[in-house]
Amino acid sequence: QVQLVESGGGSVQAVGSLRLSCARSGYTYSRYCMGWFRQAPGKEREGVAIISNNGGTAYADSVKGRFTVSQDNAKSTIYLQMNSLKLEDTAMYYCAAGPSLRCYSGSWRSGAGFGYWGQGTQVTVSS
Repeated sequence: QVQLVESGGGSVQAVGSLRLSCARSGYTYSRYCMGWFRQAPGKEREGVAIISNNGGTAYADSVKGRFTVSQDNAKSTIYLQMNSLKLEDTAMYYCAAGPSLRCYSGSWRSGAGFGYWGQGTQVTVSS
């Protein structure tokens, strides 16, 4: 059984930083694509960043230069370092896992094809 467990969310003031973690278990494929997605109240879910098993990454334009996705394969964990946080970064953040091809798809931001999702961790940015 695949499990993705996010942690690290919280409340932070604008221009502050947070680091999210997503620990996966039960995902036995050596090739994968893992991603961070977020959904704010009243808005659609959007992709934030992805990372493949070989370390390739991609980001949404809105977070480029501020967010960094990374992974620790020994811990089966991916991270999202979020710096220079803005009010509009407030959302529930979800971790997702899917086949490696998702990381090479131009439509990754939709979240389609990611078969496994975590429960989410809330990030609230205040002024």
